Amino acid sequence: MQHSVRRLVLDVLKLRDPPLTEFASTLCSLPSIEGVKVSLVEIDQNTESVKVTIEGNDINLEDVKKLMKDHGAVIHSIDEVLVQKTPSDKP
Repeated sequence: MQHSVRRLVLDVLKLRDPPLTEFASTLCSLPSIEGVKVSLVEIDQNTESVKVTIEGNDINLEDVKKLMKDHGAVIHSIDEVLVQKTPSDKP
């Protein structure tokens, strides 16, 4: 059996641009991600604190971090992780 990350809940600080809808859509474009929920926690003149929930199969945290960095966001903390066993391709 192998393990895969199926859900991440992240505390993220992002620039106000891109807007939340565009930010969520960009994250959802990653190959293993099936859904993204972004909730606004706090807003400031230049930044937004958001709670990002990502669901999918075998989510790659490094890919998520890189994409966020490329769009002016940084992960403050990982608040929740769901890992599930997946059947191995090997007999």
